[in-house]
This record gives sequence, C-alpha cells and structure tokens, in this order.
Amino acid sequence: MEQEREEAKKTRDETEAALPAASSEPEARIGQLEAELKERAAEMEALNDRLLRLHAEFENYKKRMARERGEFVKFANEALILEFLPVLDNLERALATARSGVDAQAVAEGVEIILRLFQTTLEKVGVKAIEALDRQFDPNLHQAVAQVESPDGRDNIVMEEVRKGYLLEGRLLRPTMVKVSKTTVPGSGFEVQRSHPDQPGTLNLEP
Repeated sequence: MEQEREEAKKTRDETEAALPAASSEPEARIGQLEAELKERAAEMEALNDRLLRLHAEFENYKKRMARERGEFVKFANEALILEFLPVLDNLERALATARSGVDAQAVAEGVEIILRLFQTTLEKVGVKAIEALDRQFDPNLHQAVAQVESPDGRDNIVMEEVRKGYLLEGRLLRPTMVKVSKTTVPGSGFEVQRSHPDQPGTLNLEP
C-alpha cells in the first residue's frame, strides 16, 4: 500500500514538473513570431523607402528627358542652317553688286554661282532634283499641267518643266510640274493624265 502511494506521488511530481515546460513553449513561439513580424515590418519599410527613391529618380529622369527633347527639337536644324548661311552671304553680296550698277552679266554670273552653291547644299542634306525633261511621263514623279504637240511623233514625253520636283533621300518631296507631248493636241477641252494630289514625303521610291 505504501509502495502504491509512493508511486502515485512520484507520478504527480513528474506531471507537475512537466507543466511549466509545456506552458513556456507557446510563450516562446509567440516571442519568435513577434520577432519575425518585426523583421518583416523592417523589410517592408526598407522596400517602401527604396520604392519611393526609385519613383523620385524616375520622375527626375522624365523631366530631364523632356527638357533634353525640347532642346533637341529647338536646335535640330542648326546644322542645316549653318549649311545655308554661305548661300545667304552670297545672296547679300550679289544684291549689293546689283545695286552698285555693274553690268547685268556680272550679276548673272554671281547668281549662277549662288545657285550652284544652293544645289550643292541641298544635295548634302539628301535633296535631289528629279530629272524629267525629255523623259517618259511618270505620274509618280510628275504632275502634268498641259499638253503640247509632239515635234517628233513621240507621245507622253515631258517637253518642258514648269516647276522642278525634288526627292528627299529617295522619297518624293515635291513632284515636277511638266508639259507633256501628245501627237494630236485638241483645240480645247483636252484631258491630261495627272499625278495624285501633291503629298510631299508620302511616296517612298526606294526599292
């Protein structure tokens, strides 16, 4: 009987000894979770700060790009203008020469020099005159404004350039206004095959 009481007491003591350990385990887990929560909160705060900095940097980048784009648009034609300034200089000299009373031949020669300089400058920037005279009429390049009687029996040939046309890097900038030959020209009411409406820069002639 005594032995049974001792065994019961021993069991009770062991149970009581185990209770504090069991009760401390949830507290330890809660402490661990709180620590992890604080760690995650710190990480979120750091990420939020980084996001705010990136947003500010991106806004500054957009403003800088807008400013640089505005500057580029403003001065995009600077190189082209510099190319044409010598043409302007020579025009002013030709005008001064004409007003000084020199003979017309000298003025004509001066204007011819300026014209060549102007054409050379246009070629530098990709502008090329369309060769039309004495060629087959092409509605993609030419705009017919009149018909004239053919002197040699050839039909639909460009006989005269009324206004020169130009290409910009192979693309139609302006069609050439031309007079076209016809073997028989009606007295009135004739119809001429015309090109499409003048739409500079819309027809690409490059292969």
